[in-house]
Amino acid sequence: METLILKGNERQIVPCVATIGMFDGVHKGHRFVLEHICEQAKARQLASMVITFDRHPREVVQTDWKPLLLTTFEERMKLLGETGVDYCVVLPFTKELAALSARDFMLLMQERLGVKVLMTGYDNRFGHHRHETFEDYVRYGEEIGMEVRQLPAVSQKLKAKSQKPEISSSLVRNLLAEGKVSEAMECLSYPYRLTGKVVKGDHIGTTLGFPTANLQVNDSRKLIPAPGVYAVTCKKSTTNSQRLLGMMNIGTRPTFGTHTQTLEVHLLDYEGDLYGKEITVNFIKRLREERRFDNEEELKTQLKEDADSVHSLEFIV
Repeated sequence: METLILKGNERQIVPCVATIGMFDGVHKGHRFVLEHICEQAKARQLASMVITFDRHPREVVQTDWKPLLLTTFEERMKLLGETGVDYCVVLPFTKELAALSARDFMLLMQERLGVKVLMTGYDNRFGHHRHETFEDYVRYGEEIGMEVRQLPAVSQKLKAKSQKPEISSSLVRNLLAEGKVSEAMECLSYPYRLTGKVVKGDHIGTTLGFPTANLQVNDSRKLIPAPGVYAVTCKKSTTNSQRLLGMMNIGTRPTFGTHTQTLEVHLLDYEGDLYGKEITVNFIKRLREERRFDNEEELKTQLKEDADSVHSLEFIV
């Protein structure tokens, strides 16, 4: 995939079949759209293109809004690059861009990017007037000579749901906020992950016989899953080292009366110094809620049970 960052009034004319969106998470619903983009482009002997933004539009439209993102910009670009799309155009999202009507935005895509066919997801909306419908987009397309097509929703049967919900970035965020990382993984098609630097902690885990790496997440806009204890895999971000099994606690360590949230991961069967290193943690399964124990011995007994539970998931490495 070739990435193009469009600035000012630049033109990157590539006659293409395209789609547009934030694509936060690049989940199964997004991949469904992108697969059809590639198929249609091949059938029409055109290039395939995904058009996205350098930041979430709401960060510009609502300056007091705090994002809870599934993917950083770098993660999003990497995931999009794995879909087989020919080109990814990144538009710097500005107030001027936000003020464009859907019709003017479609003209921009046609005149500056060469979009011949625009394919949208079932819930995709763009342009300043958010009340405009897909039928409006089709009409604008007919006026300017652009074919507009809409794809159906993709649903996923989840364990805790009686019906198949439609996959969306909002659904994944809600699942993670409830600690349902396994179901989020079903929607994403990969484990949700956090990347950050290992910083010094209070060494409480070491005194319990379960030394932990305290994670300081690189991007404060990333969504942190609900408090609890999770089965995870972990690897150093800058190497091709093997993924290691681990268990991560997200919470305030109520047994010790602390109040600040920490992200601590204990790696099973690992000895080594990770301080200052960047690591990536993949969430596989929630083991339990965080809770207060009456004494350290009770906590150590529970931690051993948690470790046994993680070991039973070795097939995931």
